[in-house]
Amino acid sequence: MARIANITLPNDKQVYIGLTSVYGIGINTAKKILASLKIDALKRVKDLTDAEEQQINDYVATNLTVEGNLQRIVQGNIKRLKDINAYRGLRHKAGLPVRGQRTRTNARTRKGRAIAVGGAQPKAASKT
Repeated sequence: MARIANITLPNDKQVYIGLTSVYGIGINTAKKILASLKIDALKRVKDLTDAEEQQINDYVATNLTVEGNLQRIVQGNIKRLKDINAYRGLRHKAGLPVRGQRTRTNARTRKGRAIAVGGAQPKAASKT
């Protein structure tokens, strides 16, 4: 069980894929980390030695902003946009797509489940 930045990496994955489970490390960053430390990227996480695991942990701690610190920075940036009433901040407040995507169709991930409005079911005949 390798732990990097207080995250347990999945044992059966290759090291460069396993590192992506840490928030703030993608595939490219993981490959750069492993290349700079001269660790085989295709090795499985369970096959890492304690020394290699420690090297990765030290590198991530000194050179990268990950997990809680990064999330705090991102949330602070979003809060700043909301506070100054920037257009992007207003889109965040409204729960709409921020980066120019269309909302007439799609955008269900941001807008939530569709709510049917009128005329969806035929009216039942009523006796008068």
